[in-house]
Amino acid sequence: MEDAIRLIDVKKTFDGKEFVLKGLNLNVKKGKLTAIIGFSGTGKSVVLKHILGLFQPTSGRVEVLGKDVSQLSSDDLTKFRCNFGVLFQSSALFDDMTVLENVCFPLQEHRRNLLPNQVLEIASKKLRQVGLDPKHFEKLPSQISGGMQKRTGLARALALDPEILIYDEPTTGLDPILTEMVDNLIVETHKHREGVTSVMVSHDLHAAFRIADEIVMLDAGRVLLCGTTEDFYNADNELVKKFVSKGMRKENSHT
Repeated sequence: MEDAIRLIDVKKTFDGKEFVLKGLNLNVKKGKLTAIIGFSGTGKSVVLKHILGLFQPTSGRVEVLGKDVSQLSSDDLTKFRCNFGVLFQSSALFDDMTVLENVCFPLQEHRRNLLPNQVLEIASKKLRQVGLDPKHFEKLPSQISGGMQKRTGLARALALDPEILIYDEPTTGLDPILTEMVDNLIVETHKHREGVTSVMVSHDLHAAFRIADEIVMLDAGRVLLCGTTEDFYNADNELVKKFVSKGMRKENSHT
């Protein structure tokens, strides 16, 4: 199966001394939902920022959709990022824009050939796709619930019909009911968008086990294990065992 994302022997240091990524190799298959997990400080966010072209590797290569991201000019990188849709941890909505205006924003920025009524039509369609009632379209983010904010953030991420969807700690700080709603939303979105590649960065092991096709565990700037839920349950590595038992204990305490 073809890879959508490849990190090849990627090393990253910010101070020239300590390496956050230490020769990391990672392949994300096209059309699959991949979860990147690991304890805090293992390099999950740094990997994500390399994929998005926000960080350049100190050495090694980052290839996304067949292109070496580090070789793109600033203008080309801006255009290339239209291939991504990102749902941020906090939804990162614009406070002074309505729900509908938030989703219109990327279309106005990157699809300047569209007429205003076409922009509104596409944005409305995306909001309905993620299950948001039109009666909320004219509200500000502060006037809607956390779950609705997540839905709005996802609709905005989908606005440009990206090839790659990235979820950055989408359920951090949410209660178990809202967490399940977001997990289901991710699965439904992935299922109904043929060929889209989804990458979820999370420390929520239960969510990763429940919804991901493939799970990648990072430790100390390298990939410790890459495989299915079954591979993780059957792993001999002590750190993997510890992470799995800790994750499952935490989950059982919610039930």
